[in-house]
Amino acid sequence: MAACARYSLRTQSLLRKLLCFQTSDVSTSRLGSLFVHRRHASTVNQDYDEEQSDSEDKTNHQLRYDELYPGHIPTTPFQRGLLAVGSAVMCLYNPARDDMICALGESTGHYALKNLRNKMEKDPEGRLILEEQPVINTDTIDIDYLGSLPEDTFGKAYWHFLNKHGFSPDARLPVHFIDDPDLVYVMLRYRQIHDLTHTLLGMPPNMLGEVAVKWVEAIQTGLPMCGMAALFGPLRLGPKHRQKYINTYFSWAIRCGRNSKLLVNVYFEKHWEKNMDDLRQELNVEPAPVPLVRTGQTNLS
Repeated sequence: MAACARYSLRTQSLLRKLLCFQTSDVSTSRLGSLFVHRRHASTVNQDYDEEQSDSEDKTNHQLRYDELYPGHIPTTPFQRGLLAVGSAVMCLYNPARDDMICALGESTGHYALKNLRNKMEKDPEGRLILEEQPVINTDTIDIDYLGSLPEDTFGKAYWHFLNKHGFSPDARLPVHFIDDPDLVYVMLRYRQIHDLTHTLLGMPPNMLGEVAVKWVEAIQTGLPMCGMAALFGPLRLGPKHRQKYINTYFSWAIRCGRNSKLLVNVYFEKHWEKNMDDLRQELNVEPAPVPLVRTGQTNLS
């Protein structure tokens, strides 16, 4: 255990050094604001106008690259590879490390995110989401209003989910390591609807619920991080949950992922008042054989 802890610290230290990583206080609600990350310019020999011009062009290009969005941390291919390997190891060692899960998703998800964005652009609701780029946090969602909704509504079920587990929409981390500005919001949207997906599927945020949700997300998004979590997550299940997973939830999650509407194309914020059963039917979401969280008027453990 001590060896694992030492390896964890060494891995994190190496990642920080290679990526020049600094903890950012940029919130997801400020993603649209301008962020300028300046670097110290090297001294240019004034006697060589041509060399100075080339240097200025490179500097301006680098500044534009660093200004893609607030909190952006540019990486080289080598750094992304190192980040992917290091964060994957950390995720296996401690699945609760949200920052490492996010780093793994961002460092390995480029092609999956491009494909996901294309799917969103082809769907009317997905296209509207890309155009309006709604952000899910306590500035944009009235949590008290959700708590006042009838018990059988999607909004009230989400309120129950947040309150029961002590979660907040503000807890989702911003994006840092994606170098394509067109894909930043796609990753953010996927990340911010994760708890809504749990609510819709009736899955708690324990290991069994996370594995089931990750299968749905892996099938729908193609993100390598989701696939890895779905494949390796069951190794951490206890005997009781492993039996439930094998006998019940694995096949159900596969069917949900294949048959349901692409959930990243769902404008969840417009469905708070909708009956949960009606919403599931509309999205072709098969109810869990035995729901594991409270959804609507049914209270199950």
